[in-house]
Amino acid sequence: MNKETTTENLAETILQIAAQQKPETVSQLVELVRQAYYAQNREMLDVRQAYDAQSKAILSIILQLQEQGKLQLTSRPQQTLATSAYLKTSAALWFWATLALTFATLVAVFTIPETAYPLVYIRYVLGTIFVLWLPGYAFIKALFPKQLPSKTSEKDLDIIERTALSVGTSLALVPMVGLLLNYTPWGIRLTPIVLSLVALTAIFALAAVLREHQISISKKA
Repeated sequence: MNKETTTENLAETILQIAAQQKPETVSQLVELVRQAYYAQNREMLDVRQAYDAQSKAILSIILQLQEQGKLQLTSRPQQTLATSAYLKTSAALWFWATLALTFATLVAVFTIPETAYPLVYIRYVLGTIFVLWLPGYAFIKALFPKQLPSKTSEKDLDIIERTALSVGTSLALVPMVGLLLNYTPWGIRLTPIVLSLVALTAIFALAAVLREHQISISKKA
């Protein structure tokens, strides 16, 4: 098969994919054609090198087809949300829930005395969640905003893994905070421990939501 025949076949493939899948941008069409090319030639030993090398040829043919009027793509600019707007979306609900639980715990610890039954149980429940869950959850979110490194096929399993990591990390972070406070003038007392964990959780949560926002922007680019 000569080069001219290969180019014609590739042009037909491009037109078919454009008609069937209707990509909006040139980059989307190039990727779709590359994937189709790889699927058809995966038995080749050097298929990965050929897969990468095809990009320039595919792009060149797409431009030729556009000049000839056989192909039209509407490349609409992607609108990226500002950070303030992103924080108002459903994707950031976990961030606000984390902050709400954190500051609810802060209020409960300093306003509900230990002798105030049954209100003190609210303090106990929030305190348990605060110590065993929130610092680790915010920390893991900051490290892995979207996907854990051990990618799983089931979303439920990913939630279980994130939960286990959050609890384990919290159990490691809280003693470390206490150890560091032991070498400060404040010492290991209720007020400095609670304030330190509140600050730590808020900082990790903010870092996590900012990283999530950046990842969402990069995926749209």
